[in-house]
Amino acid sequence: MTINTKNELVLKAIAVIESLENGNPEAITAYINPDKYIQHNQSLLDGRDAMLGALDHLKEIGTKVSVKRALVDGNYVALHSEYDFFGPKIVFDIFRFENGLIVEHWDNLQEKVEKTPSNHTMIDGPTTIKDIDKTDANKEYVKSFVENILIGKNPDLLTSYFDGDNYIQHSPHIADGLSGLHAAMQELEEKGIKFQYTQVHQIIGQGDFVLVVSEGIFNGQQTAFYDLFRVEDGKISEHWDVIETILPEEERKNSNSRF
Repeated sequence: MTINTKNELVLKAIAVIESLENGNPEAITAYINPDKYIQHNQSLLDGRDAMLGALDHLKEIGTKVSVKRALVDGNYVALHSEYDFFGPKIVFDIFRFENGLIVEHWDNLQEKVEKTPSNHTMIDGPTTIKDIDKTDANKEYVKSFVENILIGKNPDLLTSYFDGDNYIQHSPHIADGLSGLHAAMQELEEKGIKFQYTQVHQIIGQGDFVLVVSEGIFNGQQTAFYDLFRVEDGKISEHWDVIETILPEEERKNSNSRF
């Protein structure tokens, strides 16, 4: 793991996440605003106290956290991690800071799949951030890919975003390459499973990594899509994702938007 541990916001975000494993409340108390903590995980209550109140139970059940990647974009930090929490899961956490304190949190969780068609895991691959000077260009490029291809504004541009069939895939049910993506989409269509992105909500990027937070429909259910792309030589070269169904309104513990 190569994470920019010189960045103060990254250190604070990681310390908060690691509290879920070690049960120590110090990082949460020090780095989360006591008066304002907007929680977009709709399984949790708003506010810092809800997180503090869960620590003993999380430690008791043996929660483990391993952060693999961290992106910093202004006042936002995005972490890409592996949790062991009621079974192994791959997770994206996003924290927003104000005046050095965390005031808002979003996340997406998915059960870890051990055997994938690509033979990559859901979280392995490069961790070192490169091309910091290309951050803005890469964010715009990935945004255009999501809007044109995944939302469907101009699907004919698909091949222009890739270097032939060179595309490393970490999604748990898709093989490498554009060929793998095409085969997976064809299989969904044959099974009558609707898979549609409808709106982009957040784009967080640093260097060659860009995380896009979107919503849409998967198999008839409202879904949150977190897609992490790596851009190399002006083309999309690698992809990780976490897909989670959005809770129905009657099951939510806070009134905040999922996004």
